[in-house]
Amino acid sequence: MELTGTLTETDWESHRPAVFGAAYRILGTVADAEDVAQEVWLRSAAEDVSEVRNLRAWLVTMAARMSFNVLKSARVRRECYVGPWLPEPLVTGPDASVGVLMDDSVGTAMLVVMETLSPAERVALVLHDVFDFPFARIAEVLGGTPAAGRKLASRARARVAEVRERPRASKAETERVLKAFKAAADAGDIAELVGLLDPDAVYIADGGGKATAARRPVHGAETIALLAVGQIRIRRPDAFRILEVNGHPALVTYSGGEPVWLDTVEVANGRITTFRRLVNPEKLARVGHI
Repeated sequence: MELTGTLTETDWESHRPAVFGAAYRILGTVADAEDVAQEVWLRSAAEDVSEVRNLRAWLVTMAARMSFNVLKSARVRRECYVGPWLPEPLVTGPDASVGVLMDDSVGTAMLVVMETLSPAERVALVLHDVFDFPFARIAEVLGGTPAAGRKLASRARARVAEVRERPRASKAETERVLKAFKAAADAGDIAELVGLLDPDAVYIADGGGKATAARRPVHGAETIALLAVGQIRIRRPDAFRILEVNGHPALVTYSGGEPVWLDTVEVANGRITTFRRLVNPEKLARVGHI
């Protein structure tokens, strides 16, 4: 149905989740995605949308174009990032403050792999595979041809295929393993922790130079177990809770009401294969206090 005049707040709120969702998938940070969404609203509210036949696609296109420009400049900052980079967590459960179209493309594991893509590959993949955009429209965003957009999406899809094909534990199983790991770490039970970890497990921490964190991945169940117990003894956290973050259970640990780290895991056959700990306080700011 055609619209008349300018965009109303009601129209905007109905499409804002899609706009934010596109920006977040492309950028990997809540703050940047919110900035893009706000800019889309400001620009679109000043436009005559009477000739727009698909408002959602028009708004998402605008968000993708802005995000593409932001991402190209952000690449320079991320090349200077201290230690491993993890996406800013997006609370997606009942406590979520921002609506977003949910699927595996906002999972932490997927966003980590997408960070290795070029800006153009990332935009092409999100617009085609998530929002079902034709390659002609993607070409308008990227300034290329439909054939080039198809190749970009195909290359990106091949890169993320490994994540999509991994066996996934259920949310209930993931939450059980997270709680068991937390209990064993609090108790200093190295044997229990080793039993919860795959022998070839990898631990990845993101401190961003803002907090103490391993600057390289740590490998091996026993080494990770010792590290986890040592961190508990140093920080002495006093509370935790399970949140749904990026569509999957995450364990947030607190000290004095402030979040000190956020843990997400990949689980296969009841054991943790990948353990990600976010300790960068700037990225934890939106998780909230307790």
